[in-house]
Amino acid sequence: MEQKKVSRLGKFAIGVTAVSIAAGAIATLNVSAHHAFGAEFDPNRPLILRGPVTKVEWVNPHAWIHLEHTTEEGEKEVWMVEGGTPNTLLRRGLNRRSLTPGTYIIVDGYQSKDRSKRANGRDVTLADGRKVFMGSSGTGAPRDGRDPTER
Repeated sequence: MEQKKVSRLGKFAIGVTAVSIAAGAIATLNVSAHHAFGAEFDPNRPLILRGPVTKVEWVNPHAWIHLEHTTEEGEKEVWMVEGGTPNTLLRRGLNRRSLTPGTYIIVDGYQSKDRSKRANGRDVTLADGRKVFMGSSGTGAPRDGRDPTER
């Protein structure tokens, strides 16, 4: 009978340990997915992208806006633009209705360090002329006065 108690206690301890390890691994994945501006984007590569929205990903830790930009040479490029968290964008006035596919927008931002068609968006100008700050505060992006929390 004494051995059964130890056996049950041992199984319980193993189960608790396994759950703790799994929770720690998941927490590590979420933390590593979030990054500072300087880890991925180049403050010396500002850009302006113009075109229709093709898709919006309302995911954490950053929302992604996909748009079709036409270069000065007339070539079409699909860009992914990182914004703040979905909650932050919603509080600033961007939502699923304001960024539907086909909506023409202008994005002012910074290109990725790897020169891929990815950018960090600072401002998005909507078709009605409204300009919305879409960046994340405190991520190391250049301090240019556009972040409302910098003032």
